[in-house]
Amino acid sequence: MPVPKTIRIFATQFNRILAIMKRCISLLAFPLLLGWGVASAQETSLRYVDALQFRLINKGFADTQTPFTRIPAYLKDSVRPDLWSRSECSTGIAVRFATDSKTIGARYSLLWNFHMMHMADTGTKGTDLYRLSDDGTWQYVNTARPVKDSIQHKIYVSNLDGKMHEYMIYLPLYDGIRWFEIGVDSTAAITWPQVDKPRSGKKIVFYGTSIMQGGCATRTGMAATCMIQRDLNVECVNLGFSGEGKQDPCMARAINRIDNVICYVIDPVPNCTKDMCDTLTYDFVNTIRQAHPGVPIVMVEGLIYPYAKFDSFFRSYLPQKNEAFYRNYLRLKKDNPHNIYYVTADGLTGQNEEGTVDGIHLTDIGFRAYADKLEQLLQKILKKQLK
Repeated sequence: MPVPKTIRIFATQFNRILAIMKRCISLLAFPLLLGWGVASAQETSLRYVDALQFRLINKGFADTQTPFTRIPAYLKDSVRPDLWSRSECSTGIAVRFATDSKTIGARYSLLWNFHMMHMADTGTKGTDLYRLSDDGTWQYVNTARPVKDSIQHKIYVSNLDGKMHEYMIYLPLYDGIRWFEIGVDSTAAITWPQVDKPRSGKKIVFYGTSIMQGGCATRTGMAATCMIQRDLNVECVNLGFSGEGKQDPCMARAINRIDNVICYVIDPVPNCTKDMCDTLTYDFVNTIRQAHPGVPIVMVEGLIYPYAKFDSFFRSYLPQKNEAFYRNYLRLKKDNPHNIYYVTADGLTGQNEEGTVDGIHLTDIGFRAYADKLEQLLQKILKKQLK
């Protein structure tokens, strides 16, 4: 039976449209495939060097289970499993090096390679490259965008000038690292950094919760401790633990072991109950204070979350936690009025309630406001140490 003419015309038109669509898809895909090919060629031509040959900054302890974890190995059986797990995140740790390579890349193995609904993967498990400018400030270069594979590859930048420059790579905020390698041209030099930046021998220790850990910065260099490190030119040890930071006595004793500390910043209220703020704060802070009476301690209030203005329970409860925390500050100050400071929640996330991603955890805007407020106090009380 012959095919009707209208059907033949329709089939012809459909085949023409299909052919055009295939050509368009091929044209769109070609640049992507070409770019992938170039990146792959660059990656295979690089020489990869173990990051442990260079300076790891913002670490508090040498006796960790791996070079990229944050609390001493001996604490594994003394802390809650969740706290131990969070300590395996490489939060705040960065690698400092110098190279004259025209291309800089990295490859590294993630511990978990998981995804969170409210935080960008670039912050959770990406890495940020910074370069030291001629004026002594750190300039952001690029970020490693994570892929599904646990082994991550990234070319941060190509076509550099071939001169020796100082660099820094921030490691993931909410994932761990098994190993990390820096990629440079096969004939390039890569060395220990020549510039003492951040200055060695001076550390600020930050203890707190998920907010301190960096939730939910869009990339690793945007956590508050990383900003403060760059701005004040001092190592910032990040002991923020998501869901934790509950003023455990063993953590206070461990913090006392960190060398060359010029200031402690204590920000545990978000994950503490009112009773915990009331009963644990004095002993936790005093344990550190008795061991290091000449070192300033800054106590930071818990944030008053935006939704607390509308939720009658939290509108009352969050200030009550801060009041309990503040009473302990007054008690400590009565014991000794020197080297103890208090930061209120006012302005910690900015002025317009736009500083959080989910009503609790901070966006980059929130982290910038948090860092700015702390820096005002830190610059004042550490004037001599920061010269």
